[in-house]
Amino acid sequence: MKAAVINQYGQVRDVVRVTDVPVPALGPRDVLIQVHAAGVNPVDHLIVKGFMATGQPAQPQIIGNEIAGVVTAVGDEANRFSVGDQVFARVDPRVGGAFAEYAAVDQSLIATKPSALSYTEAASLPLVALTAWQALTEQADVKAGTRVLIHGGAGGVGSMAVQIAKHLGAEVVATAGGDSVELVRALGADRIVNYKTEKFEQVVSDLDVVFDTIGGETQERSFQVLKPGGTLVSIVPIPDAEAKKAQWGVEARSFLMRPHGEQLTKIAAMTESGHLRPILETVYQLAETADALLKVERGGARGKTVIEVQHTS
Repeated sequence: MKAAVINQYGQVRDVVRVTDVPVPALGPRDVLIQVHAAGVNPVDHLIVKGFMATGQPAQPQIIGNEIAGVVTAVGDEANRFSVGDQVFARVDPRVGGAFAEYAAVDQSLIATKPSALSYTEAASLPLVALTAWQALTEQADVKAGTRVLIHGGAGGVGSMAVQIAKHLGAEVVATAGGDSVELVRALGADRIVNYKTEKFEQVVSDLDVVFDTIGGETQERSFQVLKPGGTLVSIVPIPDAEAKKAQWGVEARSFLMRPHGEQLTKIAAMTESGHLRPILETVYQLAETADALLKVERGGARGKTVIEVQHTS
């Protein structure tokens, strides 16, 4: 099968190759998925560069973290899905394997693909929607009446967070810039702060929750807008978190999303009911994986980049 692989860590253009590799072996609880589309995320180019590594990659290592496709085989102990089922998943980050014609995924990480979505649309959801869901419901208790600020409201994670927070009944403020302002308004944000023309800490305050997808000085300034006892949740590490919690009288938590098939089923139900829609920006082909990674690396996204997989066998 064709797959995008690395044999060593390095810059995307230097190390990412699309080549022939064996179809992955099927473990007893695995489901073999013929991949129709795979989402691209910032974590992917970080993995390529070795930022998350403890040693050299397995050779060759198939990269990629979220998929949508069709079940073609199941392991001896896998009983949740059948051949022919249309599914989507955030794959095990220790395994990867999404940028390929086939992927073997533990059944616990998989959910039935929303029937209203194409494979390309469905592949854009698992990683970003699970990240937003876990940030808002596990790391923070967002519910009806919660006042929440979401940074990067037009990005992959941010666009999901705006919609999920609204679904949970929150009052949503989001930051966005330029052409993205109208997109974020359409997603349901009650107030959009155009970061190119105004500083959020000058126009909002007394918030229950800030969800930070940016880091850096944006994260630093976010402590100012939380009310005492509020919570800052970030997908970026928080330097000196304990000191900042004491200084501002708030909670401060950074976290890594974990794959979760049951939560993904809830996300699928939200799309079926019209409360969550994927935001696609750019679609590439598998042969263009390096270009897709470089596009995401440049940042400034309005939604997700997705790779469509055309099968050769």
